[in-house]
Amino acid sequence: MISGLSHMTFVVRDLDRLETILTGVLGARRVYDSGDDTFSVSRERFFLAGDDEIWIAVMEGEPLPSRTYNHIAFKIADADYDSCLARVNALELSVKESRPRVAGEGRSIYFYDDDNHMFELHTGTLDERLRRYAAPPTKTDPVS
Repeated sequence: MISGLSHMTFVVRDLDRLETILTGVLGARRVYDSGDDTFSVSRERFFLAGDDEIWIAVMEGEPLPSRTYNHIAFKIADADYDSCLARVNALELSVKESRPRVAGEGRSIYFYDDDNHMFELHTGTLDERLRRYAAPPTKTDPVS
């Protein structure tokens, strides 16, 4: 049985560009840079992000061929929503409009990096979402 998340890896053309996104938007810090060494399959950098110090690996390689809804979501406080959106916009990242939401499931900022990876900054929790989905629909809920 798993005991938690070990790390996530993103393959990118430009290590510096994703580093700018990780440090500028997520507040991550670089803890390793392989330089020209390749202990794995290519040059790589490691970052730690968030209070739980999530390990993010970035490897040099070919980008994803297209954008999809596959994504990784990072938790943010609702009070930080506007400042996070401002940081995303300051880096001129492609922001995807949030999907229709029902009140009580949190807010999200979806954005793509230059290699077609989608990231989400989300204010809600799983417990909040499950409680809201279990409640009767309201007149303000979007129509499916």
